[in-house]
Amino acid sequence: MPSASTGAPTTVGALPSPSPEPTSPRLAPGVPGYRRMSFALFTAGVATFALLYSTQALLPAVSDDFGVSASAASWTVSAATGALALCVLPLSALSERFGRVRLMTVSLVVATALGLLVPLAPGPEWLVALRAVQGAALAGIPASAMAYLAEEVRPKALVAAIGLFVAGNSIGGMSGRIVTGWVAQLWGWRAALAAVGLMAVVCTVAFRLLLPKARNFTPGSLNPSALARTVRGHLADPLLMRLYGIGALFMTVFGAVYTVIGYRLVGAPFSLPQGVVGSVFLVYLVGTVSSAAAGRLVGRLGRRGALYLAVGTTTAGLLLSLADSLTAVLLGLVLITAGFFAGHAVASSSVSRTATTGRAQASALYQSAYYLGSSAGGTLGAVAFHSGGWAGTVLLGLLAVLGVVSITLYGSYAARARERRPMLSGAAVRH
Repeated sequence: MPSASTGAPTTVGALPSPSPEPTSPRLAPGVPGYRRMSFALFTAGVATFALLYSTQALLPAVSDDFGVSASAASWTVSAATGALALCVLPLSALSERFGRVRLMTVSLVVATALGLLVPLAPGPEWLVALRAVQGAALAGIPASAMAYLAEEVRPKALVAAIGLFVAGNSIGGMSGRIVTGWVAQLWGWRAALAAVGLMAVVCTVAFRLLLPKARNFTPGSLNPSALARTVRGHLADPLLMRLYGIGALFMTVFGAVYTVIGYRLVGAPFSLPQGVVGSVFLVYLVGTVSSAAAGRLVGRLGRRGALYLAVGTTTAGLLLSLADSLTAVLLGLVLITAGFFAGHAVASSSVSRTATTGRAQASALYQSAYYLGSSAGGTLGAVAFHSGGWAGTVLLGLLAVLGVVSITLYGSYAARARERRPMLSGAAVRH
């Protein structure tokens, strides 16, 4: 859909709508360096999500060890995602000045070093503080990766390259939780976090060795006023604001469900061991499939139709998960995951198409909204679980889904109103 988004020309992070002409040939399948680049960003995605959500599957163990409630333990996740949300935009500006590769490298190195320190946290306050700093460091990856791909990859190969990076995100989120679940069952949650830290070390080394040097990056000057104008332009765009809201609300559902599901499964009537609970995150593979299918859904149903399908799938999963049957709960998680990833893929891809200038900042704002939703979902989901059990968490998810429906319906109404205006104006002229 057309957008009224405005913004400043290129300086700080205001990536121009059409990318500048490359100074070197861009990468594509068959071009030397493409496979190395794809695998490097895949490993970056694995490390980012494995570190970011490393404590999520361990929350019941953290609660037991420190003697804190589910809502208090959930801050080990929410602090990381919240700090990432706040730092994505300023780090996107730094990537325009100092380079995508440099910022991604520094982010991974710092976050991985913190990943080796997190298991040594002497108490819950230290654990939350270290996780917040780790989340801030990880913000450099989403702040730079998409812009790097847009500059270095041919347009026809860009969707596939981004898809592999997103696949790395989902694989990292899944593998990190599975590893922590089984290691925690054998040696405790601290050993589990150390295992994720070591996995991130391997990924960071692979990333640095494999990633080709940026050939089409042109440094910009740091100009906060230009960045502020770009951001104001995006925040004044009604369609972009709706997309940001949709991304945040979908992630609120996802963050709430996956923060609390461990508590439900280790308790009655399921009483599953920690390793089995971690393996539940294999459901993430469904997200890889549904996000890849989102493009085809939009082609057949349109953007709003695809969003309604994602909403319906998520809602069905939430309701099904209320049953005291492990099979029903697992099927519910499959539907929630499929619906979330499809909705996220539709909303995030629409942001790049909608922003006519400052696309790097438009994407950064979406990432901020997305991770703020994750942070809010984790904390509020735990509070709801503490107050009303799993039904309370499901109710929170349903309210967030209702918000997505309301935003989408309003968007449909606004689009029809815009379409009627030229017709009414033409009728007035004729008369």
